[in-house]
Amino acid sequence: MRDTVRDFLRSARQSVSVALVLMLICGFAYPCLLTGLSGVLFPWQANGSLLTVNGQTLGSEHVGQEFVSDCYLWSRPSAYHYNVYTEDENGSRFYLDGSEFAGLASGSENYAPTNPALTERVEQDLADFLEKNPTVKAENIPTDLLTASGSGLDPHISPAAAEVQVPRIAAASGLSEEKVREIIGNNTEGKLLGIFGEETVNVLRVNLELAQEMGVC
Repeated sequence: MRDTVRDFLRSARQSVSVALVLMLICGFAYPCLLTGLSGVLFPWQANGSLLTVNGQTLGSEHVGQEFVSDCYLWSRPSAYHYNVYTEDENGSRFYLDGSEFAGLASGSENYAPTNPALTERVEQDLADFLEKNPTVKAENIPTDLLTASGSGLDPHISPAAAEVQVPRIAAASGLSEEKVREIIGNNTEGKLLGIFGEETVNVLRVNLELAQEMGVC
């Protein structure tokens, strides 16, 4: 009986010791090592890839933002409006379209293709886009301007989705279409290793450069 108890205690002690050692290595030492190395080797990325203008941080290049002004490049639709909101004098928060702010979140409405709510949302977005971009025909609007990403925080759109907005941006900003296209080109990212993925345009980077050209920031 004593031998059985002794063996049990020995096994329990070994199990607890192994668990503690693995927790120390995997839960503390390893994360600290990687965090330290990333901070030394890739400091900008490790700190969130933050975009700063005149000492003011305006966002991360990996997190999209909602833009509604005609002089800026518009992002893809987002169920959570990229968490961009305004606050009234009572402290109540609202999205830029006037609906109530739901709190910081990411994700999509996950509508099925047959869901009437999806059809209604796309039709409304299509009508709004055509109203602000009268030179564009409905059949020429790229799909990504009417479809939301899974996260609702996608920072990119396709080059075609950026190009179709150029006339509106130029007219509203006072910049030439050539200058707007140059700015878009400056912030277009190619395929990974020239093979994987597709070309993308970083909306926030484009809009920061547009703002600087317009003298806004």
